[in-house]
Amino acid sequence: MQSNDNTHGQNRQELTYLPVPFPKAPPKEPRFAALRAWWNTAWEEDGVLHTMWEDILSAPEDGLRHMAPWIRAVLMVAGVSFAVLMAQAAGEVVLEALHQLLTAVPKVQVGVDTSSGVVAVVDQPVRTYIAQHSAGLAVEGSTVYTLWLLTGIVGLVLGYLSRNNGVRAMWTAWGAATVSMVWTTTPATSRPIAAGLAVLAWTFLSAFAMRGLTLRRRVVTVKPEIHVPAQPPAAEQHPHTPCRFRD
Repeated sequence: MQSNDNTHGQNRQELTYLPVPFPKAPPKEPRFAALRAWWNTAWEEDGVLHTMWEDILSAPEDGLRHMAPWIRAVLMVAGVSFAVLMAQAAGEVVLEALHQLLTAVPKVQVGVDTSSGVVAVVDQPVRTYIAQHSAGLAVEGSTVYTLWLLTGIVGLVLGYLSRNNGVRAMWTAWGAATVSMVWTTTPATSRPIAAGLAVLAWTFLSAFAMRGLTLRRRVVTVKPEIHVPAQPPAAEQHPHTPCRFRD
């Protein structure tokens, strides 16, 4: 009997040390399940993506005025961005061209006879003046000469096209400076002739640069009109007054 009791005690003792089963972990949700659920909901009848797609399909028929506001906003942002990019690209092209022009300018000879004919009467004194007075500058004399030419061309063209007073003032200052350089550099014996030709050339070109400019004052004539109110007939003034000559 005692041996049986010992055997049962050992079995009970072994049962107390049996491994306890752990609960199973819940199954993991599929990856991007929330995103897929939102995607499916958004493409339903009243979903966000479905509504936006309908707006896109109806935009050609609605026109720019009646299309969805968010489409107009996107088109506006795209248009502004494209304009900014085009302006930036155009600015880079202009700056590059100007840089190439100014870097190639030192090849232009200043202070020597590089022109002939009537143009040389004005051009050569200007070149000589710039060559004499640009020695201490940080830029070459040829650069100054090119800027002088560009200023005259811009003043002439923009003055003809825009009729702007500021451009006309620039053209006037450019002409005065040109005549002054010609007068200063030309020898005394031929100075009046050279300055006169410079003034004539500048005056001729001013007919285009200052197109539409007039010194006459605009007189506004006001013609007062006198309105005399028409008096109604006497019979209409006193309709109930009996006439004296009536029987």
